[in-house]
Amino acid sequence: MKNSTFTKYEHAIRTYQGNPLSETLLMARDGALSVYYAPFEWVNPDARVVLVGITPGKVQAANALAEARGALLAGKSIDEVLRRAKRTGAFSGAMRPNLINLLDCIGLHKWLNIGSCAELFGNAGQLLQTASALQFPVFIDGANYNGTPDPLKNSLLRSMLLEHFGTMVKAVPNAVFVPLGPVPSKALEWLAQQGVLPASRVLHGLPHPSGANAERIAYFLGRKKRSELSVKTTPEKLDSARERLTKDINALSHD
Repeated sequence: MKNSTFTKYEHAIRTYQGNPLSETLLMARDGALSVYYAPFEWVNPDARVVLVGITPGKVQAANALAEARGALLAGKSIDEVLRRAKRTGAFSGAMRPNLINLLDCIGLHKWLNIGSCAELFGNAGQLLQTASALQFPVFIDGANYNGTPDPLKNSLLRSMLLEHFGTMVKAVPNAVFVPLGPVPSKALEWLAQQGVLPASRVLHGLPHPSGANAERIAYFLGRKKRSELSVKTTPEKLDSARERLTKDINALSHD
């Protein structure tokens, strides 16, 4: 594993005081957009599933930096520091059970030959890689980046997709990619068009597991009837996504 980026910011991590937007961690700036370093480079080469968000948020960055600082001060190797930082708080809280239920609903656990995707966060952790389309934390005017401006229309963000995410893709040749939400999905579709990863290995359409998406999740899982949905939810779109995802995983099983 190449650790040149980590080495560049190692002193900043050793002296980290709790602010993930410290100038000592600044990687790049483009107008209101800024990119800061946090240790998210660790890759699990045995991964069969890569869960892809947009970019680490401020809380994730702070947790990873604090974990990395503690591991460094304890004398751990760089690879161990990066591994610990990467795995700190991955899809924790209420989001995790939603994510597990969604993945089980489309049959991903069967393709992985495990009882449930809950095992990805336990004794089958060697099968999982968590990732962000934009690997390092991106902020806009100091707030968490949420997909605006479009990453495909910004040269800084496009270069991050190609350079950092593209490198990670090469390290997990046996994995499928599950984008969580429309922005990561669009980014992975573009990367597939660029030849960075095979389009057949990207499973598009899973509802975002956030608690704010509760109604869509409940309908996707068959826990809420169509007649009970609010006008904010489009059942046809969710039905189509569920059917396509199930077919895509069945196709993987016959590769």
